[in-house]
Amino acid sequence: MAEQPSIKWSVTLDARKATRDLNGDKIILPQSALEQLLSAASSAPVPAQASASTPLRHSYPSTSARPPYASDNHNSHQQLPSPLMFRLVNSASGNAVHAGIREFSAQEGEVLLSPYLMEALGINSDGSDGDGNNSDAAEAAARITVHAEHLPKGTYVCLRPLEAGYNPDDWKSLLERQLRENFTTLTNGAILSVQGARREVFRLLIDGFRPEGNGICVVNTDLEVDIEPLDEAQARETLRQITAKQTRAPGSAGGSSVGQELTIWKVVDGQVLPGDYVDYELPSWARSRVLEIEISELRDEYGVDLFMSPKSSRQRVPPRESEHVFGAFSYAEDGSKRITIQPSNPGLENAESLLISIHGYPGSPDATNPRPFRLRVRNAKTVETAAAPNPADPDAQERLPDEEQCKNCLQWVPKRTMMLHENFCLRNNVVCPQCQSVFQKTSAEWKEHWHCPNDDAHGSSPATKAKHDRLFHAEQPCPSCPFTAKSMPDLALHRTTLCPAKIILCQFCHLEVCQEGDPFNPSTETLHTGLTEHELIDGARTTDCHLCSKIVRLREMSAHLKYHELEKAQRPKPPACRNANCGRTLYGVGRNGTVNSSARQGQGLGNDIGLCSLCFSPLYVSLYDPEGKALKRRIERRYLTQLMQGCGKRWCVNEWCKTGRANLKLEAKPSTAQLALPHIKPLMESIRDKHAAFYFCVDEVNQRRRKLAEAMAAEEDWDLEWCIAACEAEGPDLDMARGWLINWAPSKE
Repeated sequence: MAEQPSIKWSVTLDARKATRDLNGDKIILPQSALEQLLSAASSAPVPAQASASTPLRHSYPSTSARPPYASDNHNSHQQLPSPLMFRLVNSASGNAVHAGIREFSAQEGEVLLSPYLMEALGINSDGSDGDGNNSDAAEAAARITVHAEHLPKGTYVCLRPLEAGYNPDDWKSLLERQLRENFTTLTNGAILSVQGARREVFRLLIDGFRPEGNGICVVNTDLEVDIEPLDEAQARETLRQITAKQTRAPGSAGGSSVGQELTIWKVVDGQVLPGDYVDYELPSWARSRVLEIEISELRDEYGVDLFMSPKSSRQRVPPRESEHVFGAFSYAEDGSKRITIQPSNPGLENAESLLISIHGYPGSPDATNPRPFRLRVRNAKTVETAAAPNPADPDAQERLPDEEQCKNCLQWVPKRTMMLHENFCLRNNVVCPQCQSVFQKTSAEWKEHWHCPNDDAHGSSPATKAKHDRLFHAEQPCPSCPFTAKSMPDLALHRTTLCPAKIILCQFCHLEVCQEGDPFNPSTETLHTGLTEHELIDGARTTDCHLCSKIVRLREMSAHLKYHELEKAQRPKPPACRNANCGRTLYGVGRNGTVNSSARQGQGLGNDIGLCSLCFSPLYVSLYDPEGKALKRRIERRYLTQLMQGCGKRWCVNEWCKTGRANLKLEAKPSTAQLALPHIKPLMESIRDKHAAFYFCVDEVNQRRRKLAEAMAAEEDWDLEWCIAACEAEGPDLDMARGWLINWAPSKE
């Protein structure tokens, strides 16, 4: 490998936190820094191993940081190291860290830093150096010295978790992706943060390299990584937590159940750990009837929640507490939670299946044991049927004539015992005046009973109140955009509708991607077309229309094809050749479904008896014949020749040909002119009748096209004329002819 050019360059700048997404060890320098680096590179000696004609290549993530290898303003030997690496030094604290370049677009005199670099340099999020004594923001900004520095490619790094319980299986792939996408260098002693699949953050201390030094380059190198605990106590705690997780793994006795595919009416029993989700999928249901999803057998009203999202091109992820279309937080009187959906609900439109998730609420007092549940999905004819009370409930049954309702606890008791019941009830029971719930006066439930002043929610424990306040009366920031919702249902609505990080299935690239866009100010084009911002950009690519070969944008292809459908419905039938054995139209079929192409090309009708050019050519002579007498004699002679001699073709099935009748095993017609003339006389009298057919022999391909067209027309989807045109365009191929008809021929109403 050619030796990297070494340049000497440094500058002191004000450190600022990047206002946009800047991850890893990347910095953003001003444009003047690029010019100074180029000047330093031009004055630096070129290594003998490096050739000016073969400059080093590196892909920068931004056009503003384009490497100036081919710049017209500099000599050909000017080249920057690839990749560019720097050493940042905080002059106030003495902290140093290595970094890579993102682009050259910062304000003059400033350098933009990622959170990783801010922490490593000991700089607060406001850009100050941590003293906090200066009120002036400009004076409080930390001064950073940026040195150009070349680091060796690393072969080994040792990482030490800062907390116990890290399982390498949880973060190895995440760490590999984090280094590949966001890091150019690693610095000894820095803290590396890796975000997990559940948005948890792994913090790892960088402790040692090979080759030894203060930093290494991690671009285009095979890097061996070791994870070692900080001490023996952490190692023992990590082993204990990993073992505990294995005993609580999904499917184990102490863990959450494993999700499965559901069927209507089949009851599924399961359990879920607090903080976990059990995901199910319902592939089919009666879409014309009311759908009810219910969980029962719950221990309490706050431990387990039910969420559902339809799976479609606009909803791809399993439902979660902060991202769902339908949710059930409230507790029904029969001790269950249910979601009831009308068949006309727009949320079910274009749904491939239903994704159902059971969530164990993490704020439960008992957060170590799994919580049981029973899941059932059923169709009901009406909402009343779906919400019908349990017939086993005694309050839903008819009352006996001698029963009377207690005014205190509202229970029905026999009249003869009413006095005894009321005496006992008034001494021991109390009724909530708001919800009419009955409690014992000395019970903990009555003491902890609460009603929300903002809505009609109520409960009987501090856990239910804390959960209600958190879900419905606490601000919930969106983790993917600046939006802040007033409640968890509002956040779920935002993340399943307008959030730019919402996952969709792009109809153009057919990948699951973020929909992108501005949730606060959506573009007019997205509102007009119904496409997401990603689809608008991706749909700007062009392709050829498979019908007319015109270049059309992908996002406009649907409207373009609708135009073809409208045009197809108004197309007149192409006239077919009058020869009953011919598989051609009268004026031919051109490219892209064009019919009557010969007439459009100025060739005229050709003849006035309704034969195509192929069938008429044997009858043509350059003789003035205004009354058509000579033409009639030629037609008569052709019929006589066919009946007397035959065409001699083995494929012929023409009933007015001696050979064709023999192939069809039909009785032969008279073979002399005197006996054959009376048979062809009716054919000769109908020459000028455009609805009467001719019976001339044709070649094998033409005959096969005609037979295939007649077979397709017998299906009564398209007229015979269109079937003949399809076979003329595509040949005697059934699949190709059907495709031509679908694209170009109007079907029968």
